[in-house]
Amino acid sequence: METEAEPEPEPVRRREAAAVDRPFVLALVCAVLAAVVGWTELILVVPGWVLPHWVLGGILLLAAAAVRIYRLSRRRPPARAVTGWWWAAFTLPVVVAAAGIGLGGLGDVGAEYRVLEPAGPDGCRAVVRENSFLVMGDGSVYAVHGFGFALPGSSWIADDNMRPVAAGRYELEWGERAGVLTLHRREGDPVMPALHGVDCR
Repeated sequence: METEAEPEPEPVRRREAAAVDRPFVLALVCAVLAAVVGWTELILVVPGWVLPHWVLGGILLLAAAAVRIYRLSRRRPPARAVTGWWWAAFTLPVVVAAAGIGLGGLGDVGAEYRVLEPAGPDGCRAVVRENSFLVMGDGSVYAVHGFGFALPGSSWIADDNMRPVAAGRYELEWGERAGVLTLHRREGDPVMPALHGVDCR
């Protein structure tokens, strides 16, 4: 004669209901960060490399995918707390991140990043991004301590696709706490504005 299975104790059921799939949460965090970073102008400067925002967002999105693949490969049933709205919460940042990364990569086609010399007295560095489209050139300057994250401090536009930094038409001077980047125009091709502060504070 078969006996009915005893119901699970109430504390066990509560713990299971409250359980959250940790790898899923990690993947969700990576996806949200990818969505945020993918739509900014953030860069990461490491020795010898400048990683733009769309590359950083792509790395985070790949990390989210890797965690999800790892979780699915374990073939364990998901925790009860991972329900439909969790999947929606994961899908939305993935789509937003993919859009930002794609548009950022498209906007960076032909762009050049340079870490300028010399460095400031406190290790502050000027990093420049230059690009051109049709008949206009544009650029941005970032300030970062040696290596780390930075957002653009100021930007400029130039006529006739001019890239003043790439052409060597600039001066970088440092004071005790900050620097000044001066861009020189080419005859008939102004750069606006020509002066840009570089301050890591």
